[in-house]
This record gives sequence, C-alpha cells and structure tokens, in this order.
Amino acid sequence: MSAFLELRDVSKVYGGGLLDRLRNVALDQISLTLDTARPAIIAVVGESGSGKTTLARLLLGLTEPSSGEVLYQGQNVHALGSDGRKNFRRDVQAVFQDPYGVYNPFYRVDHVLSVPARNFAIASSRAEMREKIDAALRAVGLRPEEILGRYPHQLSGGQRQRIMVARALLLRPKLIVADEP
Repeated sequence: MSAFLELRDVSKVYGGGLLDRLRNVALDQISLTLDTARPAIIAVVGESGSGKTTLARLLLGLTEPSSGEVLYQGQNVHALGSDGRKNFRRDVQAVFQDPYGVYNPFYRVDHVLSVPARNFAIASSRAEMREKIDAALRAVGLRPEEILGRYPHQLSGGQRQRIMVARALLLRPKLIVADEP
C-alpha cells in the first residue's frame, strides 16, 4: 500500500538560466511521507526564506518540483487525470497565510463556502449544505447568523482566517496544509 502523500527527493530551484548567480535553491532533495492512518500534526519551522511556503505549495500541487516527484496515493500529482485531481483537491486542503487574497470582494463570504460544497457534492440538498456550512463555521467559533451574508471587508482578519479553516474542514479532508497558521 502506498503512502497518502509523499515527496521523493524533491528540489525546487528558482531563477538560474544564463544568469546562474540569480539561482535560488528553495528546497534541496527533500523526502517526506505523510500517512493518514493515524491523525498527526506536523510543524515545519524555519526562518524566513527557508522554503516553508515552497514546501507547502509542493504538497498542495500548486508548484511543480525542479526535480523529484510529489506522489498522491502512489501517483504523480502533476499527472493525475480529472477524477484523481478532484479526489486530491478534496483530500488535501489549504489554509493560506493571507486569507484576504482568497476572497473576491464582489462576493459575500457565503460564496467561498458554498462553491466547494457544490463542487464536491457534500450534500444532497440545499438545506443539508446549509447545515454543513453552519456546522463548519461553529466548529471554528463563528456564528453563522453573524457571518453569512457579509462581504469580506466587513469582517476582521481573524474572522476571515477562521472562515478559511471552516472551508477546509467542510470538505473533511485527510490533510490540511496551513501556511503560517
């Protein structure tokens, strides 16, 4: 049986080319295996510029490695078909450092919760979807009646961040990657 998510000898280099002196090695031959058999919290600690965000982006499949591979249940993340990609997106969720960048100011915050709920068909009816959204918001200490229907700029930074955590929890992922939680 293969690991849930694995980095095999992954390196990520930015820059380079003719001006090799501008080359920046963000990660150099990192191997990491994440299994979902037992719940765990893993923290990656390092100074600014040490590659933590690059590591998170690789785990999320948002950045391709310069060398090595990122494997989801034994398959290369960047070679997954549409079904595999959808399963990966449901199983591996992100909570980014700056939640404001995720919001579209023209949409109410409900949108950031209802779109993934619809896309991943987590409920069989609108009422059930609303119940699940309400439960996810309560799980992060927010009252749905105070949050839903509002625009991102009407909320505090902490509230916006907790909505992003609720969004991740809503899909019941196997892994949450948090950049600067």
